[in-house]
Amino acid sequence: MKRSTVNSLASYIDALHPIIYINHFDSMVIDDAITQVGEGVKCLEFNNALGLVDFCTKSPMKECDLEQFLKLTMDDGFEKSTFLILRDIHGQLNEPKIIALLKKIAENNLYRDDYNETIFIISEIAVIPRELENYITMFDIPLPTIHEIHTMIGQFVNDLEITVEEEVMNDIALSFKGLNEFQIKQILNLAYQDGGCIDKEDKVLILKEKEQFIKKSGMLEIVAFSETIEDIGGLENMKQWLERKAKIFANLDKAIKFGVDIPKGMMIIGMPGCGKSLTAKATASLFQIPLVRLDVGRLLGKYVGESEENMRKALKLSEAISPCVLWIDEIEKAFSGVGGDGGGSDVTTRLFGQFLTWMQEKENTVFIVATANDISKMPAEFLRKGRFDELFFVDLPNGEERRKILEIHLKKRRKWNESIDSIALIQKTEGFNGADLEAVVKDTIETAFIDGKAEITTADLICSVEDTKSISSTLKDKILQIRETISKIDIKPASVSNKKKSGEKVK
Repeated sequence: MKRSTVNSLASYIDALHPIIYINHFDSMVIDDAITQVGEGVKCLEFNNALGLVDFCTKSPMKECDLEQFLKLTMDDGFEKSTFLILRDIHGQLNEPKIIALLKKIAENNLYRDDYNETIFIISEIAVIPRELENYITMFDIPLPTIHEIHTMIGQFVNDLEITVEEEVMNDIALSFKGLNEFQIKQILNLAYQDGGCIDKEDKVLILKEKEQFIKKSGMLEIVAFSETIEDIGGLENMKQWLERKAKIFANLDKAIKFGVDIPKGMMIIGMPGCGKSLTAKATASLFQIPLVRLDVGRLLGKYVGESEENMRKALKLSEAISPCVLWIDEIEKAFSGVGGDGGGSDVTTRLFGQFLTWMQEKENTVFIVATANDISKMPAEFLRKGRFDELFFVDLPNGEERRKILEIHLKKRRKWNESIDSIALIQKTEGFNGADLEAVVKDTIETAFIDGKAEITTADLICSVEDTKSISSTLKDKILQIRETISKIDIKPASVSNKKKSGEKVK
């Protein structure tokens, strides 16, 4: 473990922090840190299955439960400096007797000069009872830096006496960013066993292993996709912008060395059914990186601080699997109630603040795609520059975009033919969104199949158009409200308008 981390842990102990909560899974790393800071200190360890165990050998010494262990060891701090190491006791931290005993030890440590006993709670699950909030200090074991990852890979290849090109080493080191030392060593061993070497193709293996972390966590959802940038009809401004960012992701190591900032992400605001979700999937396809979805509702917990801890873990997990696209769909619903009164609003406000801070300070390769329909109730600080690289407004498709969307859906289903009158369809579909146009194509093809037709005609499509209620008729007031809100914000249009130049902002 890094000397700076050990020094940080030692400073907490010297400053009489009575309960140190280490939210980590690697017992060897934690034991190493405690051993380094605990030279000459009596170490007593509790194991749920074995009771009191020898800290060094892990051999059982006395069978007891947690309550008995604390009663048995709480006076040791009067005799000698003592560490109590409690492993995986998160399930017992809601028991009144356990809370009372932990509080008693903490208060002795704080207020009695003749007492020195520090408690270490070690668990991958963070549970902090309200009664112990002021006594507990959360301690993070930082993930390896790029330099440290390079050193680990270098040591691994030297031990095996194999050669790895510098460019491959740099690429793989970036892919490992966000993983801990244990995970990196596991993947390196797997890569070597699989091919007998370490090469650029092992980036795929790293991504597959990272996907396992998502599936096991239950906090993020990995999204399968087949959509590409060519499946988006129109939105040329946004597509050109994404293609620029894709070049950076394709050459991350070189771009960073050149001084290019790592892309942070974008927010897409606008009409329902106009390609916002499709763009999230197409972005991951264009960047050739995984797509993961964050559902803020999944993070809400019943204990004090649990929701915030879940958010911290979800964001940390997204960093662990980076580079990736982090998709937050309908973000205005996820953070509804920010700034309101009541317990639920307070939790949402804290989660929102936590997310904003992370967005502002992040230096990882997590590319955020946030989508929203109505931002009228979103706090203004969320929309300012620095959070996202760009904000795009997606309006209802113009005539040329409607033509492209119809053509894409017809070609996808092998029903496009040159005799279809695009001009007539453009005139008939004014006010239709992308979802409406897809529904028209699906309905037309279904009808043609039932009627036994080999091809579809313009008349067939127009018939389906006339049977379809467009979004502009069903959600007229909502569309007016969205446009009114957007008119007050300096935001870039996703589409190239005939009336506006490519780079002009919507006023």
